[in-house]
Amino acid sequence: MSGSFVLGVDLDGVCADHTAAFRQVVADELGVDPASLGEQTSWSYAEWGIDDATFLELHRRAVLEGRMFATMAPIEGAAEVLWRLSDAGVWIRIVTHRLYANWGHKVAVGDTVQWLDDHGIPYRDLCFLGDKPQVGADVYIDDAPHNVENLRAAGQTVIVFDQPYNRELGGERARTWDDVEEIVHGLAVRRGLPIQPQFTGFEYPPHRMARVPRTGER
Repeated sequence: MSGSFVLGVDLDGVCADHTAAFRQVVADELGVDPASLGEQTSWSYAEWGIDDATFLELHRRAVLEGRMFATMAPIEGAAEVLWRLSDAGVWIRIVTHRLYANWGHKVAVGDTVQWLDDHGIPYRDLCFLGDKPQVGADVYIDDAPHNVENLRAAGQTVIVFDQPYNRELGGERARTWDDVEEIVHGLAVRRGLPIQPQFTGFEYPPHRMARVPRTGER
């Protein structure tokens, strides 16, 4: 889109607290207190005593039976900052790799869209794919080490959303969504996007969707 500044936004670990949700799933499977599992310090969850095959099976059940994608808690500040960025003229493009459970795409897509609506996350595009360098964006925000490395290898600008399992990565890092807002504003201004003030009358942006009447309502 000519004249647009596109922000590619990951969901799990960036907008949604995937670690907390999956910790409960693993704790239930192992019969332990979730707090006993500690931080997720590796991408493989090896520190929680599960291997790759166990992860895939537990995650499949969590998504298809437990509807994890519909019930995860949001990460603080995500909706508010994304609304402010959108008001400033940034094009929000959600980019997530959630279609890796065979025969579960309807549930994964439907629950993702429902979650975005429930938590007031603004977006103009929603992309489900794993090969993120194929998505056109001016800057990406991601937590997964392999995604960050692949995007940077393809010449893309990436902000690392801080998590215990990505601390070895260098480059631009955001520890909170306020950090994301500051970094994106700076990048947008340097690339010539005029930043607009937030719309008046919308002090708490995620409530906007609740104010829009549904079809048939007055």
